[in-house]
Amino acid sequence: MSPRGEQHVRLFFLYCLSACLSACAADLCNWRGSGLLRDPQSRVVQQVRLRCTEGAVEWMYPSQALRVVLEPNLSSARHSTVCIKPFGGFGGASAYIERAGQLHLLVTEGGRPEQVYCFRADGPQKPAIFLQATLQRDIGRRTVGFRYELLSNGSTAPGFPPTMVQAECRPCNDTELLLAVCSSDFVVRGSISDVSHDSRRQMSLVEVSVERVFRQRSSVFERQTGGEGPWRGRMLTLRRCRVKAGGGHFLFTGAEHFGEAWLGCAPRYTDFVSVYRAALRTGQNHCEFALD
Repeated sequence: MSPRGEQHVRLFFLYCLSACLSACAADLCNWRGSGLLRDPQSRVVQQVRLRCTEGAVEWMYPSQALRVVLEPNLSSARHSTVCIKPFGGFGGASAYIERAGQLHLLVTEGGRPEQVYCFRADGPQKPAIFLQATLQRDIGRRTVGFRYELLSNGSTAPGFPPTMVQAECRPCNDTELLLAVCSSDFVVRGSISDVSHDSRRQMSLVEVSVERVFRQRSSVFERQTGGEGPWRGRMLTLRRCRVKAGGGHFLFTGAEHFGEAWLGCAPRYTDFVSVYRAALRTGQNHCEFALD
């Protein structure tokens, strides 16, 4: 075989090896791969396609470029916003969003790990995130990663960038409340034990003591003392909403994003019971809710 033919075989082998290892390290929602498997002379951008509305990407030893296309299987759903949250120590690459064949900088190397970056994704093309590795003398200690979420038109996430529909600092009306108890990621009853503020993020962290967990998507509210003590948890909301600690029992509802609970409707529990019972009598409840 000629030297040129041997080179073609070698390049094809490296391509197949990279594709195989990428597939083995990926599922429908997450991808984990290495830039060391790439041929240093190749200019082909590595492609990754993920099929879920949330997940994570971890790129070890970043080299050259990686293109992540988000195309969830829920073809009937309209997802107008994509948000990503870099892992701690994001370094070795910069992240761009791809629009109409053009790249727009989203996250630079050394970006704040707690920052959430969002962009619109309601065009005809599938949303894509492009990672460009930066030149490093030693890439052996570098790992680039982020978590992502695709949000639908009706999603709300207070404190996210202005590309999102932000929650207003007002009590929910009866219709919004009845919808919230049926569609929220979490619904719990409890009281506010403490409130602290993050002036840089303009957020408030609300700590709650929970008497009953009606529903939660993940474990943002957990039992203390070996699983037998009271439930506790934390929720985020906008600082300008001026949430304060105090007496009274509330029904807390909201959404979970990147492992954090974001406060939505939060009426006093007695007020919610009155609204729900009235809805039951007129058949206006959207779901069955187990009152105490």
